[in-house]
Amino acid sequence: MSTLVYTADELLRDHPDLAPHDVGGRRMHGGFLPDGSYQPPRALVRVPALAAWAAALTERGGRPLDADSSLLGGVRLPTVPQSRVLLRHGLGESFWNSLTIIGKIEARGRLLAEIPFPPLQPHIVDDISQMAIGHLGNGLLQAHGWDEGGVADPALGAAGGAGAHDQMWFAARDLAFGEGAYPDVDPPENIARPEVGRRWMPEVAAEVEGLLSLLMNLLVIEFRAELGFADTQAILRTPDLFPGRRPQAEEAAEIVGRIRADEEIHVSSLQLYLGECAAVTFRTNDGGTIAGRELIERFWNGLVQWATVDQPAIAAEVQRQLLHARVMRHPDGAEIWREFEAAG
Repeated sequence: MSTLVYTADELLRDHPDLAPHDVGGRRMHGGFLPDGSYQPPRALVRVPALAAWAAALTERGGRPLDADSSLLGGVRLPTVPQSRVLLRHGLGESFWNSLTIIGKIEARGRLLAEIPFPPLQPHIVDDISQMAIGHLGNGLLQAHGWDEGGVADPALGAAGGAGAHDQMWFAARDLAFGEGAYPDVDPPENIARPEVGRRWMPEVAAEVEGLLSLLMNLLVIEFRAELGFADTQAILRTPDLFPGRRPQAEEAAEIVGRIRADEEIHVSSLQLYLGECAAVTFRTNDGGTIAGRELIERFWNGLVQWATVDQPAIAAEVQRQLLHARVMRHPDGAEIWREFEAAG
């Protein structure tokens, strides 16, 4: 069998004999190698397979889709210093909420493992059987979904039932604050792009456009999340915060670091999928063909503008109003708000 063709069982395989990843008596996914380093789940074959596909893409003259620091632009609220101000004044609800919301959003990612995706081969001129995009429905998207929201059926694999990113975020939150420190909270409604519903790639089948746009949106979300994860670790590792729970807060930061290790696989794989899509030729609805790069770039540029400029400004203003109302309920609200603004 070619080293560029894998079964779903192979791509979902864990490293054998990992030391368990336990947090507060609960088993989480992944584990630890003999040297003590964290090992993401389902990485034994998946990671070298992704590397092999990326090398093959480069040999064909292609490259993974660019995702660099320009994707991290846009205003964010609260900043790390502003979050520290709130926590020092006993206003931890915002940080608690952010950890809860991230966990619940991660849980939604399990859909990648549960919903059927159309095979791309009938819509592509090139043979994709030895590419990553030829394996999207054969283990790759399933692994991504299980990383985020866990294995729904414990019968599916040795890691069945182990906590995934959703549970890891909740565990980190509870370590830092203690269980039930604040009420539960649900994610806010998404801020949709003004042109939502518009067909950006009308030349190809709607299901193909849906899959390509999903992959691009996932890449932006996963890449931009990295900054939020780094900020979360910086807050958790602030020496004067979470008094009386410093060891637990440090452990929480370590858990976020393990999530980041898992997400690195997601970012690099999504870059690879889209780079492969850009390098092939798609069949059009009228019997013709179109370069994948044209389809990708047409959607990508508008998505980046929305994700790094337009949407962050809208979200920051919504957050500013919410935080102001929360701070002003404190007896020293006006003074705290001035300190909060100065920290920004």
